[in-house]
Amino acid sequence: MEHWNSTLGSGFTLMGILNDSGYPELLCAMISVLYVLAMTSNGLLLLVITVDARLHVPMYLLLGQLSLMDLLFTSVVTPKAIVDFMLSDNTISFGGCALQMFLALTLGGAEDLLLAFMAYDRYVAICHPLNYMVLMRPRVCWLMIATPWVLASLNAVGHTLYTMHFPFCMSRKIKHLLCEIPPLLKLACADASSYELMVYVTGVTFLLPPLAAILASYTLILYTVLRMPSNEGRQKALVTCSSHLTVVGMFYGAATFMYVLPSSLHSPKQDNIISVFYTIVTPALNPLIYSLRNKEVMGALRRVLGKYML
Repeated sequence: MEHWNSTLGSGFTLMGILNDSGYPELLCAMISVLYVLAMTSNGLLLLVITVDARLHVPMYLLLGQLSLMDLLFTSVVTPKAIVDFMLSDNTISFGGCALQMFLALTLGGAEDLLLAFMAYDRYVAICHPLNYMVLMRPRVCWLMIATPWVLASLNAVGHTLYTMHFPFCMSRKIKHLLCEIPPLLKLACADASSYELMVYVTGVTFLLPPLAAILASYTLILYTVLRMPSNEGRQKALVTCSSHLTVVGMFYGAATFMYVLPSSLHSPKQDNIISVFYTIVTPALNPLIYSLRNKEVMGALRRVLGKYML
């Protein structure tokens, strides 16, 4: 109990990628630009989907949720990292660390499940277009939106409480960009091997079934698209699906590295690079990947900007 109280009072020090970089000022400027890009692009996409009634269909409602998750996810990590670097103060309180871990796990887990539902939406739209409005009726759509948030938050509560209950009697320096389970467990002075196994099982459970569902959906989509008689319809379907698959590849690649690969294959430097990728780079790129090649989104953006700028 003594270790617990001392941890509660002293907090931690986040030794993120800016501390290990050879050019920290340049990297900080790049991260700042990416953060502004993420906030602007996700905010605009969310605004367009909310305001334009033509985009009030399941595909874009789910895309709006993805933008909201990305916007929140990057805001949980990036502003603190930038401010800490500028003030030369990398400390984070025990409660702040727990809150950051909970929010990151919630938003990351919710995005993981949402991407699977987005793949199912594309599968229904392309493979069963005549039944689309029945299979993706409003009740089903809202259930797809609510389920990722509920399941991810329940998972995050359990992991946050259990991770933070360990006595941390080693160095208070977390060699990571944010408070996450793997780097925090390295500071625990109690045996955490059983819990590390549970984290691995949970990571596999959260990542692999949705990924399998995505791959199955796109296998069926590809089979259907290749049989389409219309070149225009085939091209439109491939553009939409390739955008989604690009996002899926970036997200699942980083998440698998952090939570599925054994800890023996991790190094602080690699973990920091991966964390920057999925907390800063991916949220900035996602809306660009989805919108730049989507004529409906670009058309809606022009209408909304034209309306508010006149």
